[in-house]
Amino acid sequence: MTLLLRKRGPTLSPLQWRWRWTLADPVAPSPPPKGPVGNAPFRWADIPASRSLAWHPCYTSPGSNSGSRLRQFDCARLNVPMDWQDPSDSLRVVLAIIRLRAASFPANTTSSPSPNRAYRGPIIFNPGGPGGSGIWALRDHGADLQAIVGDDYDIVSFDPRGVGASTPRIECWGGNARDRAVWELQDVGNVDAHPGVLYDVFARAGAFSRVCEATLGEEGILRHSSTSSHARDMLEIWEGMGEKKIRYWGFSYGTVLGGTFAAMYPDKVERMVNDGNVDYKEWYCGSYINFLHDTDKVMDAFYEFCHQAGPLRCAFYAATPQLIRIRLNTLLSTIRMTPVLIPSSPASPSGPDMPELVTYSKVKRMLSTALYQPVYRFRRVAAVLAALENGDGAPYHSYTAPERPSLPTFCPADDTLVPPFNPGDPGPDEDTPDAFPVIMCSDAQLFNESVSEFEAYALRLQEISSAAGAVQTAFRLSCVGRSVRPKWRFAGPFEAKNTSFPLLFVNNLADNVTPLVSARNNSAGFEGSVLLMQNSYGHTSLTAASRCTAEWVRRYFREGQMPPAGTVCEADAVPFGDDGPVVGLEGTGGDELSVAVRRLAGDARWGRQFQPQY
Repeated sequence: MTLLLRKRGPTLSPLQWRWRWTLADPVAPSPPPKGPVGNAPFRWADIPASRSLAWHPCYTSPGSNSGSRLRQFDCARLNVPMDWQDPSDSLRVVLAIIRLRAASFPANTTSSPSPNRAYRGPIIFNPGGPGGSGIWALRDHGADLQAIVGDDYDIVSFDPRGVGASTPRIECWGGNARDRAVWELQDVGNVDAHPGVLYDVFARAGAFSRVCEATLGEEGILRHSSTSSHARDMLEIWEGMGEKKIRYWGFSYGTVLGGTFAAMYPDKVERMVNDGNVDYKEWYCGSYINFLHDTDKVMDAFYEFCHQAGPLRCAFYAATPQLIRIRLNTLLSTIRMTPVLIPSSPASPSGPDMPELVTYSKVKRMLSTALYQPVYRFRRVAAVLAALENGDGAPYHSYTAPERPSLPTFCPADDTLVPPFNPGDPGPDEDTPDAFPVIMCSDAQLFNESVSEFEAYALRLQEISSAAGAVQTAFRLSCVGRSVRPKWRFAGPFEAKNTSFPLLFVNNLADNVTPLVSARNNSAGFEGSVLLMQNSYGHTSLTAASRCTAEWVRRYFREGQMPPAGTVCEADAVPFGDDGPVVGLEGTGGDELSVAVRRLAGDARWGRQFQPQY
């Protein structure tokens, strides 16, 4: 459920906010990508699309995680059928693909590596979503993933059909950023914010579905966006590289893609790691109940670790964990009735240009987001909560400001300032938020429930998780009112699949959206597979550094070694720990593997794409 999409800020509607969450606070935007020659910016449109995989030099820096290392990227645009069941020359999709070369590649070539050098081939990875950009993810933190498995592997990723630099893109507003911004500003709050809000939320969800289908039409990409098509695309990419059996590493929604691929093509699997497991059956039936099984365990960790840390490291401290829980519930009840006002301060670089209300819905969304990455977020969120108790919204504004969309200060009288949109043009986006509901609802069974049925579902979800149930109703909301069905929809079976090599499943003991039981269910369907557990909180193992987990992943890919059944790896950091909220960003001493896992867990930019986002 990766929930690996970029969150534009907790001021958005529950539906749009959910599709854009991030695991961590974004920082300043990346500079324009450098091309292979001089300082000319790289443009995807300059690479010709071809029906055979042809690599071209593209980006020359692997991103912020790699320090001083300068490594070569190659890019390709692969032209494939939009409809794999009835391929035609008129209905096509162009996939944007990127490769971080193994160190064994000869310099200045995009050909195969020299046979007399050590080289193990490619590993393809998916960062999650659906809708997350593999291009952005590989540029940003591909070097650290490569450090875990070894730099004698290539690391390959791609923007799935409808996403980012792949074309055509799934854009429900036709690329009109102004219309999207105006719609998102009409946020009505969480379903539990006030009596009757649920009905408004339900109506808005249906309205958005109708807009999306009217914009994209009933044919084309909407009918060909299910995960089965993505899996077939991935097979085409893999075989285009001259490989026979896939080596794959997927996170969150990437576990859906991985599991679907393994079920469809069990004889094509050489190695597969699925980390942060979405329950396959729940995903494909569209029930969205089981995914919150462990959510409140992560919220309980906030109370427990805050109490253990003491008042110096947790600003929301109380004498017992239960008193911290009561303190938070009291704050939420107060803010529901009396939101905190942040006065406008246009002269201050850190203050809002206009007055802002910190409402109950905003605080609940902030807390729900914090559950994805407790080591990084809990300490900062505690300080925000303590300030809100005193009527001070400034820390809240500072905490959320980097995640807010940049909106124009005026609206043009005509459309001259709105650039023309062509869904066939490659885009540089870190994520494509509209792809999330389209892909998810294509995979799920069709359901057009009434508002009373949804109300019962929302109540049940809040009973399962008081911490995030109301916020996470957005998953099911995203399918309200959708009528276009995929032409090709694979929905299992996921049982008794004897893959050509056993799968490795990885999961936290307490994951807020992909619980341990989902990993157990998935593993039970694949003969010989093993579940590696990590004793940590949050979404996917990467939210808490664990050298133990990284070493097992490395052994699995390199040697085919599986951990013994029941293996539990300890995390190297805990929420409110001595290292503080940005563990791993500074002073990362140790060998390359240790540095890589700490950077992946603590890097504030990891979640901009790697989302979260299911």
